[in-house]
Amino acid sequence: MIPAVDFWRLDAEPVQPHSPRILHSDDEANRVILLALPAGESLSEHQVHEHALAVVLAGEVVVRAGAEEQRLGPQGLVHFKPAERHEVEAIADSRLLLCLAPWPGPGHPSHPGRTGRVGTGPGLRRGRRP
Repeated sequence: MIPAVDFWRLDAEPVQPHSPRILHSDDEANRVILLALPAGESLSEHQVHEHALAVVLAGEVVVRAGAEEQRLGPQGLVHFKPAERHEVEAIADSRLLLCLAPWPGPGHPSHPGRTGRVGTGPGLRRGRRP
């Protein structure tokens, strides 16, 4: 029997600020997270163990990684390599879809063969960047 296919209407999925929602998670494959980021708040500079794809579904954000800075609106997509430090700031109330792969990445605290932490996960920060 073929496993059931999962579908989501991303514009209708409930998600609250400060409470990211895991839509899908498969060990050794990927994790998909929906999050709401209110205007003026940010995911402060952080890094993850996995490749990360972030899609702006609604709103507008500024993405900073190293010396790069880019403003993204709906349909905007950004890719971060594992351990690449980055920050995402909401210019307007925003909805983002985050895809992490492989999940969990090498070095992730939950990974059986971990060799230590690569970095820190995102922290929500209120207010504009100083």
